[in-house]
Amino acid sequence: MTAKECIHERRSIRRFKPDPVSHELLSQIVETASYAPSWKHTQITRYIAVEGELKEKIAREGTSIYPNNGAIISGAPVLIAVTVIKNRSGYERDGSYSTPRKDGWQMFDAGIASQTFCLAAHEMGLGTVILGLFDQAAVEKMLSLPEDRELVALIPVGYPDETPVAPKRKPVEELLSYQT
Repeated sequence: MTAKECIHERRSIRRFKPDPVSHELLSQIVETASYAPSWKHTQITRYIAVEGELKEKIAREGTSIYPNNGAIISGAPVLIAVTVIKNRSGYERDGSYSTPRKDGWQMFDAGIASQTFCLAAHEMGLGTVILGLFDQAAVEKMLSLPEDRELVALIPVGYPDETPVAPKRKPVEELLSYQT
């Protein structure tokens, strides 16, 4: 599979088969995702694989902002919590901000890492969807995250039980402009 094929074929999957996802396969995906670029190579993204009762608790108690996400999480064999180490991305060694975006770079890094994770999972035959609507404080507490970490996204993972059609894309002429 070429990179272009992987990008063109990957879809957000919201229905999964009940088949378990092996820990070895998840390790391979994270190893591939570790090659995602990051601010000054800080590599701040950390993944937590959540299964069993804790996954179900997050589905029940951490998604009241958008209950359909709870159903998606519950239907997936594993949930990946994407976290970042705070106060590194976008900072200089002395603790000052490098750019006017301040710590906004950590979200940029987490986004690149999340997409890289999802593409690697797709290449391995797994489906994913990146969820942003959840009770961040409640889920961070359920995960017992240390103070230096922040939960950024939740990614249900499993073998797809649906084949969504690609939504229409905007034409290149609308997306790309040139200046001289």
